[in-house]
Amino acid sequence: MSEAPSAVAPWIASQRDQLLAQRGHAWLLHGPAGLGQYELALELVRAWLCDAPTAQGACGQCASCHGVNVRTHADLCVLLPETVALQLGWPLPEKAQADIDDKKRKPSREIRVEAMRDAVEFAQRTSSRGRGKAVLVFPAEQMNHITANALLKTLEEPPGDVRFVLATEAAHELLPTIRSRCLAHTMVWPQPQQMQQWLAAQGVAPDAGATWLRASGGRPHDALALARSGRSPAAWALIPQALARGDPSALAGLEPAQAVQVLQKLCHDLLAQHLGAAPHYFAAADLPTGATLGALTRWSRALVQHARTAEHPFNAGLMLEALAAQAHQAIYSPPRSRSVAAPERQA
Repeated sequence: MSEAPSAVAPWIASQRDQLLAQRGHAWLLHGPAGLGQYELALELVRAWLCDAPTAQGACGQCASCHGVNVRTHADLCVLLPETVALQLGWPLPEKAQADIDDKKRKPSREIRVEAMRDAVEFAQRTSSRGRGKAVLVFPAEQMNHITANALLKTLEEPPGDVRFVLATEAAHELLPTIRSRCLAHTMVWPQPQQMQQWLAAQGVAPDAGATWLRASGGRPHDALALARSGRSPAAWALIPQALARGDPSALAGLEPAQAVQVLQKLCHDLLAQHLGAAPHYFAAADLPTGATLGALTRWSRALVQHARTAEHPFNAGLMLEALAAQAHQAIYSPPRSRSVAAPERQA
């Protein structure tokens, strides 16, 4: 029995229908993280390859839809960093999986040029099912220049029955020549009520949904990931005060890059609070007070530097401890002692 596709968010479905009504061999889906670029890209390729597509996308019942669902469709090539592929359940090439299993190397955080060359070769082959072929690239900004150039020639002169969808959270990092050869689509930001209803349909309680939407900056797919991360809304609310005390357990379970993102959100909210604006990621009642503008500004700059190296820490545990200590130093501002002037001596 075929697997039906999982429920599609309404804002993804409306964008899918809009794009399917247009012609084009290559789409570039772009916008901030957490708006569903990957989900929309997958909806497009499902419909392109479906045996009985409609104006509302794939049928969800045919052998082609089943092949996409179980990650084995012969006419679909999905290009992901190996870390993302493992997270999303896409199989790696046998050699790459063997090297990782044998501890010869770690999964790549970039889209490897070898994978792109395989994709170019795939694009030249005849369709197996007669519905054409599709190549999905996500996140496209993880192509380095060599990888992007390997794709460029095929984008310029695509074989007749292959279509491309590139999804990105940082379109400005793509080569201009890549961007110019694709039809661009800016991801739609859904309405708050729409996001709340969708999260509730995914099993997220309304109060928790509100917390995770705030924590994600109003990005629904990021909010769902947070809801499924194992951390509770109560634990999220405790992070600011825990870091003000210098407690590194507030960052427990996070990768260094994730910890830096959390700290940047906290620093943003403390700066906003200091300047009289409303916090964005944490509730105002959960934020500590007393940090100086100078300390927060220096901390913000340091976090930008940490973000550049957090993907490759020398020692993840030590880095988390150092990040927590730095947060404590920036947030906690003990009262300065005042020197008492000596009484004047009477003549």
